[in-house]
Amino acid sequence: YVLRRPPLGPVAKSAHDMGREYKVLSVLHQALPFAPRAFLYCDDPALIGADFFVMERRKGVVVRRKIPPQFANMPDAPRRMSEAMVDALAALHAVDYAALGLSDLGKPEGFIERQVEGWYKRWHAAKEADLPEMDAVYGWLKANLPTSSDVSLVHNDYKLDNVMLAEDDPEQLVAIFDWDMCTLGDPMSDLGALLCYWTEPTDAPYFQQMAMMPTGDLGFLTRRELVERYAQKSGRSVHNISFYHTLGLFRLVVIIAQIYIRYARGQTQDVRFAAFGPMIPLMAKAAVAVMEG
Repeated sequence: YVLRRPPLGPVAKSAHDMGREYKVLSVLHQALPFAPRAFLYCDDPALIGADFFVMERRKGVVVRRKIPPQFANMPDAPRRMSEAMVDALAALHAVDYAALGLSDLGKPEGFIERQVEGWYKRWHAAKEADLPEMDAVYGWLKANLPTSSDVSLVHNDYKLDNVMLAEDDPEQLVAIFDWDMCTLGDPMSDLGALLCYWTEPTDAPYFQQMAMMPTGDLGFLTRRELVERYAQKSGRSVHNISFYHTLGLFRLVVIIAQIYIRYARGQTQDVRFAAFGPMIPLMAKAAVAVMEG
């Protein structure tokens, strides 16, 4: 078993929602084998200082910035890993959430517009200086909101270090973790966010520096191949993927700014975050580049 609780220290009001994560994982395992089962939830902070839940333990390997040694000698490991990730995302988006009793998990109507407005509001709270690129991207997103979209479960933080693979098989995904932001919304938002972390060998150095996954190595699917495979596996149209990719980058700029401003204000002493400041305008330019096609 695993006991899951929020991080130690101050936690943002809407972050690390253990009750939400328990609600999802207590039933999702019935329809999605990658979802670990949650057994028990406690909202009494008197026990350990925070609410928590107890969940099933899965065993395997979590890939972060580098290919694990056991996969290093498999020439096709990056592609197999890529395909497993995309296929699992398509499977998540195909889950009948109503049959699991999750119809009240979120408000899918207006989901994307709320995302745009919410991240713009957070940008103004976190920025050190105005960036015309962010205003331009915000205006473009507002003007190009999808007129209609599908509704599915949305993970909201789907990336390589939030999944677990079998120790000896990069094609076998055994778990998806970090469901605390899961909601009902537009499935394309998960795909667009994943593209933001999916670097390629030809990407600019500053983008490679932000890499949280080893997809910049040769052998991984390209972003285009990733999108095409998702379309094939999900049966969904991806004609508007540039909108969701732009939204994902817009969101990523804000996240970087939020981390950096805490460092700049002395709220964290981690010197690694000093490098985030110069990245903010560069990532904003990357969002503009995707926006302009």
